[in-house]
Amino acid sequence: MPVRHLPARPNFEFLKHQAKSLLKGLAAHDLAGAQRVREFHPRFTNTSDAEIFSAHFRLTDAQLIIAREAGFSSWVRLKHQVERTQNHDRPKLPMHERIQDPVFRRGVDLIDAGDVAGLRAHLQQHPDLIRRRVSFEGENYFRNPSLLEFIAENPVRRGQLPSNIVEVAKVLLDAGAERSAINETLTLVVTGRVVRERGAQAALIDLLCDYGADPSSALLAALQGGTEGVNALLRRGAKPSFPVLAALGDLANVRDLLPSTTADERHLALALASQFGKAEVVRILLTAGEDPNRYNPIGCHSHSTPLHQAVAAGHLDVIRLLLDRGADPSLKDILWHATPIGWAKHEGQKEAEALLRTLDGKRKFR
Repeated sequence: MPVRHLPARPNFEFLKHQAKSLLKGLAAHDLAGAQRVREFHPRFTNTSDAEIFSAHFRLTDAQLIIAREAGFSSWVRLKHQVERTQNHDRPKLPMHERIQDPVFRRGVDLIDAGDVAGLRAHLQQHPDLIRRRVSFEGENYFRNPSLLEFIAENPVRRGQLPSNIVEVAKVLLDAGAERSAINETLTLVVTGRVVRERGAQAALIDLLCDYGADPSSALLAALQGGTEGVNALLRRGAKPSFPVLAALGDLANVRDLLPSTTADERHLALALASQFGKAEVVRILLTAGEDPNRYNPIGCHSHSTPLHQAVAAGHLDVIRLLLDRGADPSLKDILWHATPIGWAKHEGQKEAEALLRTLDGKRKFR
């Protein structure tokens, strides 16, 4: 789920109220509450709704979930940030300006400037720099990036890249970037808007794979970034998983592999097939017993249901199919508390909005 970013002037009393409301929702067997527990409480990862509802939760558990939803490791860290924000009037700085380590900050500045010679000299002067990481609280990804990960401009900091970004990346890789950092950078590259718009995505994918990145590790993420990244990874030998095949609409392989798939794979496959409008794949998965009212799995728009995603993209045939098979159009997403019809309005999907109203005219949505 995307991070619930704190407002410019956060109210700590309101955050405490949110924690108490979460506890009440869990006591009432709220499905959205169970999803939040599953995603943000480390003790309940991969736990079923029934197991969550039978567990005993204290206020400290709810506070931990609220903190982690906001990108903080603990309630204490969240409280510290709120107090610090209340005592300062400065707006939140861009990520590179929040780096406290001057050596690391200099490395980022050299990357952004495309200064290959300066970057090489800086890495030679500080050989441990390539293995250092910085910490950014209040984020749901890019929380502890290495220097290499800054080449992807994802998340967007400046909105631009130096024209020689591939050469810059090679300097960092030659300095001994760790395998985990290389794979993480590959995921950022395949999902990044700026590298794609600047025409550097395919070249960076090739370079990272040349230095040992696993192309299969980023294939699922690449689906969110468009066909260029997907095709580049397939060209480099990525092996599509069952959920990826579902997202691509590969009916033959979906049918063949379905009997041997796990419950987690089918859950993710339904989320992706709904998002990308693969109606026949959705039909196969629903017939196999997938629940259209489960929130999507963690890492795949987990704040929403398959119906939310189909509506947002305007996939009318998938919307009809999900509703025919029992999808509940009154379920609200976790982040914005909106029903699918609210998503249709926000995304300007007028046909989807009209379809929802037509198929369930007796219910009013907001």
